[in-house]
Amino acid sequence: MAAVNPGVYKKVLAVREAYSFDIACLLIRFFGGMLNIGTVTMITLSGYSFFTAGLASSLIALSIFVVAPRVSKRMDERGQGAVIPKAAAITLVGLAIQIGTVLAHGPVWPLFIGSLLVGFYPSPQAMARSRWTYLIRSGRLGEAAPDLRTMFSYESVLDDVAFIFSPSLSIALAAAIVPVAGMVAGGIGFVVGCAVLVASRSTEPEPGWSAASLEAEAGPEAEVEAEGLSDGASAEPAPRKSLLATCAPIRVLFVIYMFMGSFLGLFDTATVSLSEDLNSPDFAGAVLVASGIVSMVMGFVFGMVRLRAPLPKQLVVSACLVGLGFGTMVFVNSAASLMVVALVGAATYAPLLIIANGVCERAVPDARLTEAITWLNAGYTCGAAFGPTTAGAIIDTFGTMASFKVGAVLCLGMPLTAILCYRIVKRGILPSPYTKVEKRDL
Repeated sequence: MAAVNPGVYKKVLAVREAYSFDIACLLIRFFGGMLNIGTVTMITLSGYSFFTAGLASSLIALSIFVVAPRVSKRMDERGQGAVIPKAAAITLVGLAIQIGTVLAHGPVWPLFIGSLLVGFYPSPQAMARSRWTYLIRSGRLGEAAPDLRTMFSYESVLDDVAFIFSPSLSIALAAAIVPVAGMVAGGIGFVVGCAVLVASRSTEPEPGWSAASLEAEAGPEAEVEAEGLSDGASAEPAPRKSLLATCAPIRVLFVIYMFMGSFLGLFDTATVSLSEDLNSPDFAGAVLVASGIVSMVMGFVFGMVRLRAPLPKQLVVSACLVGLGFGTMVFVNSAASLMVVALVGAATYAPLLIIANGVCERAVPDARLTEAITWLNAGYTCGAAFGPTTAGAIIDTFGTMASFKVGAVLCLGMPLTAILCYRIVKRGILPSPYTKVEKRDL
């Protein structure tokens, strides 16, 4: 059963405290959306080989996978304002090395060093969602607080906005002005976004915060209630171990996201290859933009729906729908069939991300949400680094259509993981998103 409320976004838009950090994170998202395609475009237009560009892009993805969760862990322990300037500075040094090398047309090895440093890029998706969760669960918004599912849907729409427009913007600037123009523009937006985010102190989550501890600060009655709701919750400010090592639901979501990143990376690469086979290079861009718009609309609509099923069941169903939706790529044999598969798959994509973020929020202590969401994104990045490489090898050996068939097999990984690990997720989170019981510490 489900209830639909078209007016749920009014509460989200009414939270004026969120305007500054959401705008800041949107600017940072745009820079993040440019990192892969923008880097490849900048390097290839400057006369370097596609192999060099691809390797530089893969090193950025590898660095983000290794470094980003640790940067987010530091944010949870010390506060975003204390960590963002340092991480942003390292990222900008890496970007400056890349741009300087390209302008001087120097050797390739500085490009690779720059790529590794760019990977210190802080995750805007995790930072924005953790601030929203802090505002909502801390009780600061009172009765005006929006539903967490609505917030996650709203943030997924912003993710899609950056995904749709930032790659094309970076390519257009690089082609129209100079090869480095796209990444320079992205870097400027990144600096502005980080500065605004650091300045937004009032919405920054307190290190070690939890809903129970903040309720306890309100007075003796709230303290009694918090103790009754708590299951050993603690405001330990400096957790020692990674959530990937200590939280089973995060490991399950990591694997699901890794499969998703792998087959979507393969799908995108195969789409570009098919466009070249059809002598229509613009078709790949049209497919990606159309699928991004569908995903954005579905994320917006899904935020109006309040499902009554427990989150573990929602995760299984949504993972199966994504697997089946993109699994239809096995039938791709023309431009028209590719467009249909892209749109059908995109319609299932946003709900899974929203549900996965909900599972993530219910599975970890409040004070560690930034790290938790970053681990999900790291799983996607890990898969995205594997998918294009696999697709390239298959396309070179067996042709474009064979890569779509391999992608369809990879799609099965998501539903299989969700089904086999259903009980693990169920044990690791609250049985219902509407049951007010405080989460345990990890």
